[in-house]
Amino acid sequence: MARAQAATAIVVGPVLSLPNVSWLLVSLALVAAPHALRLPLWIAPLAVALAFWRWHIAHRGLALPRKLTLFPLVVAVTAAIYLSYGDLLGRDAGVSLLVMMLALKLLETMRLRDAMLMLLLGYFLVITNFLYSQTVPTALYMLLGVVAITAAMINFHRGPSPEGPRNTLRIALLLLAQAAPLMLVLFILFPRVQGPLWGVQYDQSGGTTGLSDTMAPGSMSQLSLSQATAFRAKFETTAPARSALYWRGPVLWDFDGRTWSGGARQQNAAGQGYVAKSAPLRYAVTLEPHGKAWLLALDLPVKLPPDSKLTGDFQIIANAPVATRTRYEMASVLDYHANVDATDDELRRALRLPDHSNPRARALAQNLRDESGSDRGVVDAALALFRQQPFFYTLSPPLLGEQAVDEFLFDTRRGFCEHYASSFTFLMRAAGVPARVVTGYQGGEINPLDDYLVVRQADAHAWAEVWLLDRGWVRIDPTAAVAPSRVEQGVAAALPANEAFALASFSEQKWLQPARLTWDAVTNSWNQWVLGYDSSRQMQVLSSFGLQGASWQTMTVALIIVVALIVLAMAATLLRQHRAAPRDPVVSAYRTFCAKLAKSGFPRRPAEGPRDFAARVAEARPQHAAAVDAISRLYIDLRYGALAERAAAERFVRLVKQLNI
Repeated sequence: MARAQAATAIVVGPVLSLPNVSWLLVSLALVAAPHALRLPLWIAPLAVALAFWRWHIAHRGLALPRKLTLFPLVVAVTAAIYLSYGDLLGRDAGVSLLVMMLALKLLETMRLRDAMLMLLLGYFLVITNFLYSQTVPTALYMLLGVVAITAAMINFHRGPSPEGPRNTLRIALLLLAQAAPLMLVLFILFPRVQGPLWGVQYDQSGGTTGLSDTMAPGSMSQLSLSQATAFRAKFETTAPARSALYWRGPVLWDFDGRTWSGGARQQNAAGQGYVAKSAPLRYAVTLEPHGKAWLLALDLPVKLPPDSKLTGDFQIIANAPVATRTRYEMASVLDYHANVDATDDELRRALRLPDHSNPRARALAQNLRDESGSDRGVVDAALALFRQQPFFYTLSPPLLGEQAVDEFLFDTRRGFCEHYASSFTFLMRAAGVPARVVTGYQGGEINPLDDYLVVRQADAHAWAEVWLLDRGWVRIDPTAAVAPSRVEQGVAAALPANEAFALASFSEQKWLQPARLTWDAVTNSWNQWVLGYDSSRQMQVLSSFGLQGASWQTMTVALIIVVALIVLAMAATLLRQHRAAPRDPVVSAYRTFCAKLAKSGFPRRPAEGPRDFAARVAEARPQHAAAVDAISRLYIDLRYGALAERAAAERFVRLVKQLNI
């Protein structure tokens, strides 16, 4: 019977108080909130309902639900997550399962130990947010979550602060600040694994991501509406002029009458197929993830990053798709002769056109050939056509049909860079000049705060390359013939006034530019030194401290030594503060009182209170009973009662000094 009553007492009446439950719910909700829009829509309302249920139990003093009630809920939630994802493994399914199991665990949490376990899982829930986003705002928000969880732990152990939650948060911030030096040392010295800090796979379901391996009318103009960062570049010396910044991406050879595609790639070796006419330009590229295999480089690349290869048309292809932010060192030459001795197969491929397509453009190309005495003459004549005829550069060209090149050259004459690159390349091939389309980016914006170049998706561009005898492949940008300001100043400068105004977004507002550049510099530093702090970056940092080529054994020894020094320094500081703290004269006098009695053969027993101690001494030494009782009563009033007068404290010290026993 007694056992049954004890079991009932365990079920009824939660051990955690309402303030403790509130701290627990708020801290967990804070770190779980960003997942609300990432997970299935039913998860957030259900998690909120379970949390409210737990708060209601604590508020009303009700019994927690029995395990027989919770078990069907656990099975149903697990099944629903499985049906949502088709699996219980993986990022999204795993995070969903963690969030819901935490919410269900609330309904059986009644001991402090259980609540502490949930707070520890809350720290882990903080980490799961970085599986989706590693930006500076995410890090700052998660820091707020860590402060809340730490404050909840403090509240569990110390109880509600008389000064309110603000004091608890202050203590949490102080503890985290004390841990910051250790965190920094561990971050710098702990041996790094290969790859970035957060190897999150690229999510290909998310909107505009960058260049494609095909090009059709309208593809580039849509991409140019995005202000997302494509990559950043840091030059060892002064950056070239904007008009020279052609960032080489996919090369397109095959044309079906409307769409250009890359087709099969032919591998090349770095340093072969070109003759440099200028000194190499060295720089570092930090490429945002785009889910494809190509790496961007200034035209023409003469160096290969690790784990990549160079194709015969000078594309740099990584061994795996770019699924995380990637940093690599590059070198390029701006003046060169490329593939002067091109093979017959390569040149035939660069002349291939679909049969019976765009007859008017074919006739125009034949006229250009008849009127020109050389391939170079054909190129110049076509550029003059674009320059002199009423062609217009626009983000919103008319739609084109099956004979897209004919309609553009003779009817609409309004287009974006892909229209001009496509029609020019078609004309060259129809006139017998080998040609191909190159896509990539053109230009970029220098951030003066850190002197690096930001290239955005809006800088996406397409141009042509023609093969000329004794020159090899030569870059020709027909867009520059129609709108020179596109190459020299950027997309917005080349558009009509109404379209330029529509394109002007946050990045184009002059009054916001200082703030935008500052924020981008902060983001770049975060990407370079936190997210991109890999083994090579670590070696670079350690070299600045004289640890060139440090092995993991050396880093481990250095880590132990530095951590020990920090711990000793913190311990010494705390000890100094403790010694410098003013001592309570009442406590000091009572210790003297106890020491006098101990010398007389009456040491105070462990856990013996002042009243019991005085009674024991008075029984053994009745002649001193009055003095011992007076001292003990006054000490209890001063230490534990409401008496706090200075005169009383001085009287207590005086009585202790006068005691002779």
